[in-house]
Amino acid sequence: MISPPGTRVTADDRGTLPQIGDRITDKSAPPDDSAVREWIGPDAFERWAELRNWIDEFYPGVFAPDWLYGGKNRGWSLRYKKTKAFCTLVPQYRLFSAVVVMGGAERARFEERRYIWRPHLAKLYDEAKTYADGKWLTIAISSEEDLHDVTELLTMKRPPPSRG
Repeated sequence: MISPPGTRVTADDRGTLPQIGDRITDKSAPPDDSAVREWIGPDAFERWAELRNWIDEFYPGVFAPDWLYGGKNRGWSLRYKKTKAFCTLVPQYRLFSAVVVMGGAERARFEERRYIWRPHLAKLYDEAKTYADGKWLTIAISSEEDLHDVTELLTMKRPPPSRG
């Protein structure tokens, strides 16, 4: 459940308050920036905006972010995709995560750099399940270091177009 901007978060129709990590599940319309900010909180929203601005700056005109509704359990997520998925941002109550799918080539590059990555990221990588289309890394972004890890992964996955 999501409350209109500027209102306090209240109990949903079952009478339960949102819990950390709950998704935005009101399917009536994709959330706008103010709804996302209210849901994930001001600190997480600052990192959310920073990541979105970073993608816009380093990949100008490459992606048209697309809100996807994954049902009442998965809620809304913001996907960046050209022909292949780049990343998906998942707003959750008081936090947000980035999902980066790493195919075979990206996994090989990750392994080449394994000892350069922060131990936390290497552990997430090792524990991520591998599917037919690759390893799905879900990285909770709760610090500048987490944000840096994601931008480094995305740069490794798809180098930015040359500028100028």
